[in-house]
Amino acid sequence: MVSKGDSKQQSKEDLLLQDLAKSFVFFGNTFIMSIIPSQLSWQIWHMDLIQSAVLYSVMILVSTYLVAFAYKIVKFVLKHKVAQKREDAVSKEVTQKLSEAGKRKMSQKKKDERILWKKNKVVSYKATTFSILYNNILFLVLVIVASFFILTNFNPTVDYILSITVSSGLIAPLSTGSKWAMSCWRPIGKPVKLEVLPNPGTCIPY
Repeated sequence: MVSKGDSKQQSKEDLLLQDLAKSFVFFGNTFIMSIIPSQLSWQIWHMDLIQSAVLYSVMILVSTYLVAFAYKIVKFVLKHKVAQKREDAVSKEVTQKLSEAGKRKMSQKKKDERILWKKNKVVSYKATTFSILYNNILFLVLVIVASFFILTNFNPTVDYILSITVSSGLIAPLSTGSKWAMSCWRPIGKPVKLEVLPNPGTCIPY
């Protein structure tokens, strides 16, 4: 028989694994997106791959961090909006499944927990998918506009640095359409936990 202590420990481990999986999704997608501008600079502006290896590495890491930061902000902003739209539909779906499974006698508390779990799962998936897609498109558009139109007369190295830095730094406030995103900024190594409350502008440090 599993004790309550073991159950809580297992729950904490499951949450930790889920957080790691989410971070891997964000940083994996962001890393791939950060490589694309480097490829463009190498192929179009003929920046030597070997000589500029250090610069490429640094800018890819900086871009990866900033774009992942934008992913998280947009995701948590969207979760609040998606939850409001999907709450009734998820509740009906879970209630119907419980009825079909012959679990009508399940306590209201357990039903509410099942509905909340399902809602969080659906909302998290939709918010994550849209956040990644939207930010990827916005990032690439900003890079192309900055590199090939605004900074086209600059030295290729300067063009590359500025286009990556400005584009990856702007997508967070541009994606949310507000200034609160930048108020949640913390230096690398001091992450913040963003919780979407009824007022989706709350930034709560770890």
